[in-house]
Amino acid sequence: MLAYIKWFCSISLLSMISGCTTGKPNNVEPITNFDVNRYLGQWYEIARLDHSFERGLDQVTATYSLNTDKTINVINRGFNSANQQWQQAQGKAKYVKQPNIGYLKVSFFGPFYGSYIIFALEKDYSAALVSSYNYDYLWILAREKNISPKLLTHYLTLAKQAGFDTDKFIYPQQ
Repeated sequence: MLAYIKWFCSISLLSMISGCTTGKPNNVEPITNFDVNRYLGQWYEIARLDHSFERGLDQVTATYSLNTDKTINVINRGFNSANQQWQQAQGKAKYVKQPNIGYLKVSFFGPFYGSYIIFALEKDYSAALVSSYNYDYLWILAREKNISPKLLTHYLTLAKQAGFDTDKFIYPQQ
């Protein structure tokens, strides 16, 4: 019986981890014709759904650069006004499929990866709508600290159509 419980727990954990790695919400499809070189650099977080690892942070940025092994270096940074300190997390991203598809997996914790799905991206790479493996994670990112009300409305509409609860968005101060 103990062996069965261990086996069941192992299979359950493996299923959960693999779901986080390559899973995606229904109605969310990664963009094609993705060019990582145009995506590299600094992005400002315009809006996000709340989650523990960014809770209370403002002035949030994500900076992407290429590593020598062709993975992508990820640095997420934000200011916590409660304790008046900057917080930073460094990770790496890899492609889930081909490099021309905006579907990556990102790790900040060793071997554990989570989906990073770019499902809307401006032609000039000035703003993006990014999801993870379920409807609890969603970000609007931009190259500038602000986006036009028209673009924000467009991204909110896309997110809502995909099934995200956009009423729960947090708009961090930049």
